[in-house]
Formats: sequence, C-alpha cells, structure tokens
Amino acid sequence: MSSSFLPATTESIAQALEAKDPSEAISILYRVLGDPSSSPEALRMKEQAITNLTDLLRQENRAEDLRSLLTQLRPFFSLIPKAKTAKIVRGIIDSVAKIPGTSELQISLCKEMVQWTRDEKRTFLRQRIEARLATLLMESKEYSQALTLLNGLIKEVRRLDDKLLLVDIDLLESKLHFSLRNLPKAKAALTAARTAANAIYVPPAQQGAIDLQSGILHAEEKDYKTAYSYFFEAFESFNALEDPKAVFSLKYMLLCKIMVSQADDVAGIISSKAGLQYLGPDLDAMKAVADAHSKRSLKLFETALRDYKAQLEEDPIVHRHLSSLYDTLLEQNLCRLIEPFSRVEIAHIAELIELPIDHVERKMSQMILDKKFAGTLDQGAGCLVIFDDPKTDAIYPATLETISNVGKVVDSLFGRSAKIMA
Repeated sequence: MSSSFLPATTESIAQALEAKDPSEAISILYRVLGDPSSSPEALRMKEQAITNLTDLLRQENRAEDLRSLLTQLRPFFSLIPKAKTAKIVRGIIDSVAKIPGTSELQISLCKEMVQWTRDEKRTFLRQRIEARLATLLMESKEYSQALTLLNGLIKEVRRLDDKLLLVDIDLLESKLHFSLRNLPKAKAALTAARTAANAIYVPPAQQGAIDLQSGILHAEEKDYKTAYSYFFEAFESFNALEDPKAVFSLKYMLLCKIMVSQADDVAGIISSKAGLQYLGPDLDAMKAVADAHSKRSLKLFETALRDYKAQLEEDPIVHRHLSSLYDTLLEQNLCRLIEPFSRVEIAHIAELIELPIDHVERKMSQMILDKKFAGTLDQGAGCLVIFDDPKTDAIYPATLETISNVGKVVDSLFGRSAKIMA
C-alpha cells in the first residue's frame, strides 16, 4: 500500500469513483487503505474501498493483485469482526474465480488462506475455504487430494452440526465419487445432502444443484424419466435466478428425451417460452442429435458429434450417454442390413451404412464376439459370412431336468429311510 495515504472518508471514495481510468481509481483506493486511522467510520470506509478495489481489479483481470491484496489486508482483518472478515475474504476469492485461466492461482490462494485461518483460529472461515479448495481440486482432477480433504472436513462439520455447510460438502462428495465412477458412494452422499437440506432452509441455487446431481445419478442408472423430472426442477430453480447452469439442466432434459426415444419432443421444448431464452450452441447440438436419432441416421449422428464437439464430446455426462446411444443405433442398423444375406462384402455394408470400412469391420467383429449374431469375418476375401442361428436340441435341457428331479426323489427317499432306521 502506498505511503502517501488518503484519509478513509466518503470524499476519497467519491474521488476514486470519479477517476478517469481504472488504474487511477485503483491507485486512489490503495492509498485509502493505507490510512492508519482505526475509527469506526474509517473502518467502514475502508470496507467500501476494499469492495470497490476488488471489483476494479477483477474487471482489469489482475488476479495476482487480488492475491497480494488478501495478504496486505491481514492486519486490517484483526480490527474488524470475524463475520466481516469472512465476507471480504470469500468475496476476493470469488472475484479471482471470475477471471479466466486462474485455476492454479485459486488453489494456491486457498491453501495460503487455509494456513492463515488455522494460525488465526478462524474455524468458520477455514471450513468454507477448505470446501472451496476441495471443489477446485476436483475440477483440476486431483481426486485423491480432494477426497482426503473432504473426509476430514465432513467429520469436523458433522460434529459442529453446521447443516448449511454440510449440505454443500455432502453434495461435493457426491460429485467427487461420481467422477471416480463410484455410484453407490455418490448416491449415499447425495442422500446425506438431502437429509441435511430437509432440516433447514436451502437457498434456491443450492436446491437446484441438489436436483441437478440427482438427475445425473438417475440418468447414470438409465432411469431417464425420473432423471428428466429432476433436471426440470433444477432448470426451474436456475431459470428463476437467471443462473448460467440453467442451460445445462435444459440440455440434460433434452438428452433424457432422446434416450427414451422421444426425440420428437425436443423441438417442442426448445421452442417453448423457457427454451427460447437459452438458444445457442448447446441446444443446437441436442437438436442435431435428436434429428439424427429420429431419422435413424448414423451419418447425421456423426456429423452432429463432429460439428458440436465442445457441447457433446467435451461434456462428460452427455458424451457417456450418447456413446451408448450411438453403439445401440449402429448395432440396430448393422443387424437390419445383414439380415437378408448369408455372405456379403464388408465394403457393401459400409457403403449402405455410409461409414468407413475399418469402423464397420471393427464393430462387426465386436458384435460376433458379443454373440449379437452368428458369423465370421473372412478378412482375406473382405466378406462377412453369416451362419443360421443354431437350433438348440431340446433333449439336453430335458435330460438335465429329469436327472435333477430323480436326484430330489432319491434325497427324499433317503431322508425317509433314515427316519425309519432311527
């Protein structure tokens, strides 16, 4: 902070607001924070200066300056109540999060602040920063670190019975276990979050996040109708708050419709009053997939995946379900095409289905191994040879059943003779 300070008054704050450019305003606000006065009025003005300075630094994308600001403010934090300190610290961390490409900086900043809160014995603030750190570690795919941090934090928060924080942590644990493909633990953590949420008032954004996670877990279990209802609830919560997560809820709603073969409903949902607000690449991607599914066209499906790679391939939830849908659609199409033949060139099937020969050959070999149909690939001639379905001889199961029944009779007779002998 500058040595030539300005007095922490409303005039100094107004001077910063009237500054011609942001760098001048930032300089004035730093000088206001340098005022050594600790009167109640001066402290109140400094709090206002911190809020204004944080906003300006965020607008200028000066993440490192926000980090150093937190360090510079530590003496000031000892002069104000702990609740106000917590509000300022979390506000600055939130501002850093809004600057793109600062994931590593956010993690190191949170670690610094966790250490400071431990030294200062600020338990309430430390727990919230640790929860934020666990979220950042999960987003950076540092799953083991995030899980270790959460395990200790959950025990501590349960002991203190801080229900609101517990909902956040249980929900985060559910997301973490889902990322690790541990569905039973993800469901157990979500149930714990719902139980804690039922005991208190939960803000709409948090309730929306719970519904969104519930929908994701139900979709993973192929229960798409229940998942759709949860995504709809999440969409309504986020839509009312004008939260950007609303578009993801809507996208997953459309995914559920496609997965239950109701792709025709997708256009209606997109053209509804709520859907029209979120028109963009995400909804266009789902519409393209719905059209491909309605027409049973693998070529259109692949075109959609290629044109909307960011919206479909890079979204892990959508990608997982669409991969399953693509495989099913490909298998159905191949079975329908080879049905009239006993021997057919692979190139001919590839031409009919409009896919590369190596792709079709690989899929057919997989289907033969999975016993989706009886046949063999003659790679020398480039042909697929289809066998008639072998008819199972009924004599073998009938013989096994007879032997089983005779065994039961013998056991029964043995039991009776043992009673008579006794």
